Amino acid sequence: MTEILSQDEIDALLTVVSTPSTDTSDEESALAMVRANRAKKRLKVYDFRRPDKFSKDQVRTLQMIHETFARLTTTSLAAQLRSLVRVHVVSVDQLTYEEFIRSIPSPTTLGVVNMDPLKGSAIIEIDPAITFSIIDRLFGGKGETLKTNRELTDIEMSVIEGILVRLLGNLRESWANMTDLRPRLGNIDTNPQFVGIVPPNSMVVLTTFETKIGEVEGMLNFCLPYITIEPIISKLSAQYWYSAVNNSMTSEHISFIKQQINDIRLTVIAQLAQATLSFEEVSRLKEGDVIRFDTSVHADVEVFIGRNAKFKAKPGLFGNRRAIQLHEVLGTFKEEDLQELLLDQEQ
Repeated sequence: MTEILSQDEIDALLTVVSTPSTDTSDEESALAMVRANRAKKRLKVYDFRRPDKFSKDQVRTLQMIHETFARLTTTSLAAQLRSLVRVHVVSVDQLTYEEFIRSIPSPTTLGVVNMDPLKGSAIIEIDPAITFSIIDRLFGGKGETLKTNRELTDIEMSVIEGILVRLLGNLRESWANMTDLRPRLGNIDTNPQFVGIVPPNSMVVLTTFETKIGEVEGMLNFCLPYITIEPIISKLSAQYWYSAVNNSMTSEHISFIKQQINDIRLTVIAQLAQATLSFEEVSRLKEGDVIRFDTSVHADVEVFIGRNAKFKAKPGLFGNRRAIQLHEVLGTFKEEDLQELLLDQEQ
């Protein structure tokens, strides 16, 4: 097959051709230079100290798995903290374990996770800003973080342990299409130098999540060693992933989501009627005045959950209490509705 010359190679040959000379050695040297440059471009630098263990397709599959984890974590943390939460994947990188340890702050929150039935352990690291925002929120505060970093107290450690256990439930759910993962929280540490799950030069895959709770932003890292995931490395392909997703039952996922939001208390408003008045008319209102509505007493009323009308109902009595009877569903709940409800309750 004929090779295509680059612009630099063409310029080099034209320079030799345009120079008046009967010596063919210049042309031969120019051609040799072109061949040498082309050979250099075929070379690829490879560092044997940190070999790539995952193909691009496997990295992409890991990203899709952890995007599911991010969505589940967004929902579960929003329900528990009753605040706006956003978690999304920003990168999936291959690096050595030593590079990972050097990249995180100290002290920080490090949860060592036993990856049963896989051998070995993984690490979930939560940025101190996010850690203290969660603690402040669960202790009744507004979710503010500390200005100076410090180690966790025993009570704070217990609170974060509950958060990590919840995250592991999300992790198991996100890996369900690949393997029956049963992650268990081992121990929690704050000094990265004391956590050695693999040798320093061992390769790991690091998934970084950008996390926002209210106005506080930080990172959440999931470090997974290659030796731990090696037994199922052949399953990490987009084809296997899509096949598993299409064939999987969604009942477990639906049950998990329902379990997370069952305890959320919502305000339900039945709007009997409404009217539009001018500011002048409102300013002249006094006790005993009657406001006329265009809605009939026999008409349906709209039932609002948060800011959105979700049902139609008939007003009436249930025993000696005023009540409504639902008879039409106007729409289903979406993730955006849940986030909006949590924001309304926060305000």
